[in-house]
Amino acid sequence: MDVCENPLPLSGIRALEWGHAVMGPSCGMVLADMGAEVIKIEKAPSGDDTRYLPGFGVGLFPYFNRNKRSLALNLKDERGKEILRQLIGKADVFFENFGPGAADRLGFGYQACAALNPRLIYCNLKGFMPGPYENRPSLDNLVQMMAGLAYMTGPKGRPLRAGASVIDILGGVFGALGIITALYERERTGQGKHILSTLFESTAFLVGQHMAHVAVTGEKSIPMPEGTAPWSVYDLFETAEGDQIFIGMTSDFHWQRFCDTFGLEKLKADERLKTNNDRVSQREWMIPELQKLFKSMPKQRIVELADEAKIPFAPIIRPDQLFEDAQLNQGHGLVETTFPDGTRTKMPKLPMRLGGCDFGLRNDPPQVGEYGREALGSLGYSPDQVEELVQAGIVAVGNGK
Repeated sequence: MDVCENPLPLSGIRALEWGHAVMGPSCGMVLADMGAEVIKIEKAPSGDDTRYLPGFGVGLFPYFNRNKRSLALNLKDERGKEILRQLIGKADVFFENFGPGAADRLGFGYQACAALNPRLIYCNLKGFMPGPYENRPSLDNLVQMMAGLAYMTGPKGRPLRAGASVIDILGGVFGALGIITALYERERTGQGKHILSTLFESTAFLVGQHMAHVAVTGEKSIPMPEGTAPWSVYDLFETAEGDQIFIGMTSDFHWQRFCDTFGLEKLKADERLKTNNDRVSQREWMIPELQKLFKSMPKQRIVELADEAKIPFAPIIRPDQLFEDAQLNQGHGLVETTFPDGTRTKMPKLPMRLGGCDFGLRNDPPQVGEYGREALGSLGYSPDQVEELVQAGIVAVGNGK
């Protein structure tokens, strides 16, 4: 793996992240991993509520907040607001993902921030674009339900959200894309830009392929677990041990190599199975035949032959098994990270490389307010003034600097 040259692509860019949960922090993680100085604005004294979520929420803060610096402020006090205003005046980017109108109510809406810094790239990460829904509160789960994704994911009558925060993350990544584009445009215009990235419209963007199917066929949508796949083999199969493996064959070459490698000369010679569309029409009897075949074989043997045949396949894997995944480890797709509670583990890197290099870890996820003293010092506050603000509860400095 090549080492990314310094400076990283976004080095020299200062971004203020005023966010929580997943959408805002995922936007910030993209920018931070690519080299931006991302200062996470948290509430004093306890920090982002996401730090303390139970259940599936336990991993949200430590995963989405690496490579950032924490500044904890009391924004209900004018002194805390003044600190943030000074930082906005020196920043390149400001983005937030709180509820509709929250930033404006506290005095940090787009117009107020642009008046402080005309070159500022300002991004709202929200539930909805302007329209009838724009003032509604929103959640990842909610928009998956109302924009058709949950309907398409679960079996009929059982809408099912995806097993990760895919829309929060997608909305955050679209926000980062908008920010990076606006930074590029600023090189030409010298002016900042107001960006809006939203959950509902991100979901509709994903579901657009199913909308196109309706437009072409005139048929109502059918959930993917019950609809007809466009490919002849695109199914889960059970192995001899009772494990599951997905096999997908999306071309005639896949089918031919599969038959040759698995010793299925009879199926290869069957005229009813000559092309993909022929095989789709014969799935009613063909798939049970393949089910019998795979059920008679150990999983490892199926994997070996599928690999040899160069057909798409995937054993069903749990997230906990990814820590030791050969591709992620040998392909340098994981980065050693220490969480705020001291847990040391491996987490996925950004799934991209530029010029043969990837983006690793510069800073572990921060303790609450660990950048407080340094941030205020950079604004000209003396050590005594900083201590006064700390004692007054305007700034929390946690266990850090």
